[in-house]
Amino acid sequence: MTGPSAHSDAADPLVVLNDLFLLLMLAIIAGILTTAMTMQYVYGELPCPLCLLERVALFGVAFGIAMNFRHGFSYRNTGISLLFAIFLLVVSVRQTLLDIYPRPGHEYIGTAVLGLHMPVWSILIALAILTGYALKLTVLGDDDRLEHARIARFSMLSRVAQVLSLYVVVLCVINFASVIVQCGFGECHTDGYALLK
Repeated sequence: MTGPSAHSDAADPLVVLNDLFLLLMLAIIAGILTTAMTMQYVYGELPCPLCLLERVALFGVAFGIAMNFRHGFSYRNTGISLLFAIFLLVVSVRQTLLDIYPRPGHEYIGTAVLGLHMPVWSILIALAILTGYALKLTVLGDDDRLEHARIARFSMLSRVAQVLSLYVVVLCVINFASVIVQCGFGECHTDGYALLK
């Protein structure tokens, strides 16, 4: 790593603000994924194939963020998160348009949360991620101090980031295993799911 040491990077208010933003975004995504999986296992609401793709997109956004904490901030990692956010938006818009007019066998999947179903929430989540990154880039800019900056190895932010990143990895593994049980090794279809109990 070039430039100041990791410890001095952590003391830079710009770097700390960037890390807090990314940590908050990672925590919110982990919360969304936890809620989705809780509804799956507690309420028996199986995700449809497009819902599974929406989860993949959220895991992708989280992966880009976690890479910033693991290897130092890089705009390449931001690009990974943004690409997955766009993927989330495309999939969720498609699903919403498919189910916008309820007809037998094509109603929204699952329970509404605050009056909205998961595909509509996914549109709002994708737009929030894209808007959040746009605001972050507008406020923090492309300051050279951010590139490859690392939070201090033993700081509280670092520990929280490591725990959250590990938690998202565990969620990903559980989700992958349940998809194999639900769909097998072939294509997922909207009927004939095997519920993991």
